[in-house]
Amino acid sequence: MTIASAIIRFYVDGFRRMTLGKTLWAIILVKLFVLFAIVKVFLLPNHLNSRCDSSEEKSAYVADQLTGGAGQEEIKN
Repeated sequence: MTIASAIIRFYVDGFRRMTLGKTLWAIILVKLFVLFAIVKVFLLPNHLNSRCDSSEEKSAYVADQLTGGAGQEEIKN
């Protein structure tokens, strides 16, 4: 038996014998689903698509937001 198969068997047996742990993992997975799927869809609109049409405009907007507009001042002067 290799070390990798012993480690895998250790974790498989541990998860198989869990009682309370399975319930807690289910709660954690439901919370993660709610946070990432439901909240993102309904509460976090995609501002980038509403402000810009092309990918060049999107990249310029993101660069401007990250640098605070410092890059645009240098280009204009």
